[in-house]
Amino acid sequence: MPDPETRRPLASRQTGWAQYLARRLAGTRITPNRISQAGMVAALLSGACFWAAGVASGGERALALLAGAAFCQFRLLCNLLDGMVAIEAGRAAPDGAFWNELPDRVADALILVGLGLGLGVPALGWAATSLAFLTAYIRELGARLGQGTDFSGPMAKPHRMAAVTGAAVLSLAEPLWQGDGGLLLAGLWIITIGTALTALRRGNRLVAKLRG
Repeated sequence: MPDPETRRPLASRQTGWAQYLARRLAGTRITPNRISQAGMVAALLSGACFWAAGVASGGERALALLAGAAFCQFRLLCNLLDGMVAIEAGRAAPDGAFWNELPDRVADALILVGLGLGLGVPALGWAATSLAFLTAYIRELGARLGQGTDFSGPMAKPHRMAAVTGAAVLSLAEPLWQGDGGLLLAGLWIITIGTALTALRRGNRLVAKLRG
């Protein structure tokens, strides 16, 4: 698991419900690594639901979109709780850093590519995924170079997942004006452009720090 000093600052970590869930999980045999792995499963289901929504209609499409949004948020919940159980409950494993980072990249790919496939624009899904990887790489590069960990946006991981969830939920109203997925497509474009800006911003900030 990540060093406490380099963790993403999250207000939700201080909420009563998150601390309650972390305490309950810490009292079970479920390890932080298993929670991280569950997040990948949730991301797989989320991406599959978004893909299925692209070929469904009516109530089936609405159900697929709701399920995709719910699994997307469950992925974030797992991402929150794995670190809390590892650090606050003192159950970090020697390979925890691996399972903290890799599932995030896998989950990004599964959700964003699934969304692109459902919309019939797989290239856009892959573009969003590649840029998400780039933002993570720049963050880790900055930490490796001793310049701190940059979690800045405008489209960091929590922002991307919030945009996916919001676009999916808003798309439920599209039948009111006979929409055909335009909101989801707009959401994916916003994520892609916003993630590109995030990579550019983090890169510029890192270079400025290195130059002193």
